[in-house]
Amino acid sequence: MHPQFQRELWFLAFLIFFAAVIGSTFDLSVLFISIVLFAYIIFTFLNISKLHHWLLHRKNEPLPEGRGYWGEIFHELFLMEKTHAKNKLILKETILRFQDATTALPDAMIILNKHQQIDWSNNAAESLVGIRYPEDMKQPISNLIRTPEFMKYLNKQDYHQILNIPSPEHPAKQLAVQIIPYVKGQILIICRDISHISKLEEMRSSFVANASHELRSPITVISGYLETMQHNLPSDPDKLRKIINTMYRQSKRMERLVSDLLSLSKLETRPTDQHDNEIDISALLIAIKESAIVLSDDKKHDIELNINTRSNISGNYEELYSLFSNLVNNAVRYTPGKGHILILWEEIDKQMIFSVTDSGHGIPMQHIPHLTERFYRVNVDRSRESGGTGLGLAIVKHIVERHDGRLEITSKVNVGSTFRCIFPTTRLVKH
Repeated sequence: MHPQFQRELWFLAFLIFFAAVIGSTFDLSVLFISIVLFAYIIFTFLNISKLHHWLLHRKNEPLPEGRGYWGEIFHELFLMEKTHAKNKLILKETILRFQDATTALPDAMIILNKHQQIDWSNNAAESLVGIRYPEDMKQPISNLIRTPEFMKYLNKQDYHQILNIPSPEHPAKQLAVQIIPYVKGQILIICRDISHISKLEEMRSSFVANASHELRSPITVISGYLETMQHNLPSDPDKLRKIINTMYRQSKRMERLVSDLLSLSKLETRPTDQHDNEIDISALLIAIKESAIVLSDDKKHDIELNINTRSNISGNYEELYSLFSNLVNNAVRYTPGKGHILILWEEIDKQMIFSVTDSGHGIPMQHIPHLTERFYRVNVDRSRESGGTGLGLAIVKHIVERHDGRLEITSKVNVGSTFRCIFPTTRLVKH
C-alpha cells in the first residue's frame, strides 16, 4: 500500500474520530460523522470532476491543483505528463531523422497499408515511380503502378525474388523492386534504379560478342589455310608466300587485339597511385613523331610537331605514351597519302592541351558521340584494312579520365578531324 494512501486513511479516520468526539458532547455523534463523511465525499467528487475535465481538455489546460492525497495524484500525473512529453519529443526527433535519412536515399520507399493503399513514400518515389506524398496518400498502389508483372508479384505474396520492371515515370529506366512484409499487414516496397547495371550487363554482352567476332575472323583465316596446307602443301613458292603473308597479317591483327584487350583490362583494374610523376612531354612527343614517320612509310605524310610550352604534366609515362601514340597512329592510319598531320602541345588558361589534327576523310557528326565505345567503327572495312582493333579510342578515353582530363573530338567530312586531350591545372608542372 502506498504511504500517501495510508496517510489519507489515517487522516479520514482522524476526521471521523474528531467528529465523533465533538458530536458526543451534543449527543449527535452520528450526525457529525455523517457531515464529515459527506464533506469528504463532496471534496473527492470535486477532485474527480477536476481530473475528468482535465482529461477531456488536457491539450489546452494545465493540471489542476489539489490538496492532500489528490495533490499527490495530480503531482504524479504531472510527472507522467512531463515524461510523456519528453518521450514524445524524442520520438518526434527520431521520426524526423528517419524521414530525413529516407528522403536522402536514392531508392524509392513506399509503405502500403493492408488494403494496398499508400501510407507514406519518400522523395525518390516521386522521381522513380511517380508517387507524390502526401498528395497520393490513401491511393491504391494499382492506380499508380500499372505494370501487370508488379501487381502479380504484389498479390502473389512470395517476395523472395526481386522483380525487375521499367519505371512507370521513366520507361527507359529499369527498377529492381523488393517487397518486405511490415507490421499489422503493412508492406514496405523498395525500388532501386538499376539502369546502370543493366547497361553494364548489356555492354558486357556486347563486348564479349564483339571480341569473339573480332578474334574469330583471323582464327578462321589462319585455321583454313593451315587445314588446306595440311592436306595439300602448295608447290608454287609465290602462292605459298602469299598464304604465309596472309596468315602473318591475321596473326598480327589478333596480337594487336589481344594487346588492346589486356591494356583495357589493366586500365580498368589498376589503381591510379602512380600518376604523380613528372613526364617530359617534349621527349615523349618527339619519340612518338619518329614512330609515326616509320608507320607512315609509303604514304609520306607531312607530320608536324609543335611544342609551344615547356610546361609538363604529372602522370603515368606508360599510359600517356599509349594515349598520345594511339591518337597519332590513328591519324596516320586514316589520313590519305601525303596528307598533313599536326601534333600540338600547348598551355591555355593554365590547362595543358594535347591535340592531333589531320586532313583525313573526316567523321560524320552522328558518329562522334560513339567513337569511344569499344569496337565502334565508322567504316568497318577501312578500319580493318588499316589494322585498327576498334579499341584505341576506348583506351584513350580511359587514360584521359585517369589523368583527370577530358577528350574533345571535332570533325568535318572531307576536311579532317581534331582530337584534343585537355588536362586540368592540378596536373600542370611548370619550369
